[in-house]
Amino acid sequence: MNRRQLLTAGAGLAMASAAQAQTRFRDLPEAASYDSPNTQVPPRPSNGPDYNPVVTLNGWSLPWRMNGNVKEFHLVAEPVERIMANGMMARLWGYNGQSTGPTIEAVEGERVRIYVTNRLPEHTSVHWHGLILPSGMDGVGGLSHPAIPPGKTFVYEFDLTKSGTFMYHPHADEMVQMAMGMMGLFIVHPRDPAFMPVDRDFAFLLAAYDIDPGTYIPRVAEMTDFNMWTWNSRIFPDIDPLVVNKGDRVRVRCGNLTMTNHPIHMHGYDFEVTCTDGGWVPESARWPEVSIDIPVGAMRAYEFDAVHEGDWAIHCHKSHHTMNAMGHDLPTFIGADKRKLTGMIRRETQGYMPMGTAGMADMGEMYMELPDNTIPMMTGWGPYGPLEMGGMFSVVKVREGIAPGDYSDPGWYENPPGTEAWEWTGELPEEARNTSPETIISPRDHVRRG
Repeated sequence: MNRRQLLTAGAGLAMASAAQAQTRFRDLPEAASYDSPNTQVPPRPSNGPDYNPVVTLNGWSLPWRMNGNVKEFHLVAEPVERIMANGMMARLWGYNGQSTGPTIEAVEGERVRIYVTNRLPEHTSVHWHGLILPSGMDGVGGLSHPAIPPGKTFVYEFDLTKSGTFMYHPHADEMVQMAMGMMGLFIVHPRDPAFMPVDRDFAFLLAAYDIDPGTYIPRVAEMTDFNMWTWNSRIFPDIDPLVVNKGDRVRVRCGNLTMTNHPIHMHGYDFEVTCTDGGWVPESARWPEVSIDIPVGAMRAYEFDAVHEGDWAIHCHKSHHTMNAMGHDLPTFIGADKRKLTGMIRRETQGYMPMGTAGMADMGEMYMELPDNTIPMMTGWGPYGPLEMGGMFSVVKVREGIAPGDYSDPGWYENPPGTEAWEWTGELPEEARNTSPETIISPRDHVRRG
């Protein structure tokens, strides 16, 4: 069914049912769709309460319409194809053409009406994670209301009683549907625009997949051994940067729908955690951090003032979460002499390259032929060579003179003279060494001045 057919299919008066309630409407809102992997910067609202829209990394915000005093959205659950990175596509389930689904944005105090059309091969539902609403609108299939059958449309309608950072996902065949990529952000802006204002507001969801090289569909029964760690179902080096003007007040919202926690670390700054999916954190309860651990099924938002220019890494601090197509059965060859083995293998496979005897960095520098539909474990290049990263990694790019509303990549930062590490070729200071496992107390006069 195309968009024109979808609009005309409900012409006249239609009955939509959700959570035992029925309401009459003329037709459905347009089911907008977006399948580009690039970040789409939403415009400020042209009517209704004003707010500064969030920028969903490698995602977009769902359009809405006003029907009287109700803000209406149309969410479509359906199979999608997601470009996770250049050279790799995954066949997932998502919403409106994409996984993760589009961000829903509204304002505290508004009433929202969300049409959910199910184009999946099985029933589904939508749980509005963290929002306070009537029990029948909570979206737990079989408990809150009957699950939405394939080909049917249900309506969720409720008032937004608080602002904050939330998300949505199924509560029907949850193991399969969330493992297939069904999730999205739900941002409720404060009623008062002067409350907690920021200049730039970024958001993304953490998801993990197990997709074998050469395949396209995640292994939905996997619980612990994932090989693709993503932000908004994208992996580095194809996660867009967070572009910031120097002096901006910046908020970063992050939600975790994987099977493990994620310590998100940002270089170059300390920040304050200002919001969870439970609400805003009072100023008296905040404390400075450089990493924020995000538990499973939780949202966190932190803020900082962008005073330090540069290119600053932002990533999960679990090292195997910054790698792609991670083979967990890979043997360790550090220190091994593979010369004889290499000769034997090359007699059968010309061009074989021995790797791993001095660490894994050579995997980021060499090109090897890969199976279809996968990417190297360590990849991505910076201004000085391979970054040797993947998965949950991006860059916060702080620059002087970035115009409001401009999120285009400014390129790599050029460090001012005297502010970059350099090679030393002169005389070295004495090298101190210790091989004892015991604690050694340094004497007061141990410092020697040259």
